Order: sequence, then structure tokens, then C-alpha cells
Amino acid sequence: METTNILLAGVGGQGVLLASQIFTSVAIQADLDVKQSEVHGMSQRGGSVTSHVRFGDTVFSPTIDPGEADFLIGFERLETLRNAHCLKPGGMIIYNTMRINPSTVASGVAEYPDDIDDRITSFSDKVYAIDGLGLGQQAGNPRSSNVVMVGAVSTFLSLPETLWEKKIRELLPPKLVDLNLKAFHLGREAVAGK
Repeated sequence: METTNILLAGVGGQGVLLASQIFTSVAIQADLDVKQSEVHGMSQRGGSVTSHVRFGDTVFSPTIDPGEADFLIGFERLETLRNAHCLKPGGMIIYNTMRINPSTVASGVAEYPDDIDDRITSFSDKVYAIDGLGLGQQAGNPRSSNVVMVGAVSTFLSLPETLWEKKIRELLPPKLVDLNLKAFHLGREAVAGK
């Protein structure tokens, strides 16, 4: 299997690292070579968080060079735009339409771009904007929007749906499994047929 490069980008507290763990665990279960790396922001200040997940037959480096990501998963619109330069030509962007104002916007030092969606779509012909927060709420908890995003991306990967479900059951506390399985399937449905 050729190496697949997935870059996840969001804000501290959005569950970027759990989503990354799900991707990594599924790929390991599928007997693939997996490398993962992450950069933690300061979640109490809305800091940026990115995670690199690479898997395939043989993977040497845990990080994705700019212009090499097959998938950019944005958990927030501005973080998606900030990391769009990492996408390779022909790569796919799947992003949550949620808006979280960074401290510079909240304090009035900077403005949140009005044309952010247009700017994101200028990086690829394959862009899916998903109301992850709304779908998470529909599943039973808006915090499950990270698993909604995992579900959306899973439809484009040749890894069995049963592996995804198995890893969600294993990685999440029992009381959160059912709602996250629902969130996962809502994410898959959000991109189906588009």
C-alpha cells in the first residue's frame, strides 16, 4: 500500500489527538506501518494543535512535508486555512464549519476572514465542509464532532468499516461508545454521494 498522509488541524480541546489515535489504531490493526507526530498548542488559550498520521507498507518519517498531505482534516475553519499549504495537488480537504475566534480576534487585534470558505476551496477541487458540531449534537454530544470528522474521512480510505467501529469501542469509555458510533456514521453519511 502506498503511504497515505493525513494532517489533522484544530484548536486545543477539540479532540484532534483522539481522532489521530483512532486513525493510528485502525491502521495498525490493518497491519500497516504507521508513524504519527503531533504538536500541542495551549488548549486553555485556544492554541493550535496539529497531528500527522502516515501509514502504508513502509513509512520512514512521522511528519508530513508541506505540499504532501493526501488529506487535510480541519476541525475549525481558520486552522484549516492555516494548514492548507500542506495539501498536495489533488489532495482532499474535509473541514468542520465551526468557528473559534483565536485570542487575536477576540481581543480585536485581528479580524476573522470573511472569505475563509472561498480561500479554503481555492486549495483543492475536493473540499467537503461539514457541520461537525451540529452532527455531534445530533449524535448526542457536540464534543463528538471529532469522531464525525473521522467518519467522514474513513469513507475515502480502503480500511474496513468494522475496524473503525472496533477501535472506537476500544478507545472510548463505555458510556461514550454508542454516541460516538452514531457520530462516526453521521460523518460517513455527510460525505456520501457528494
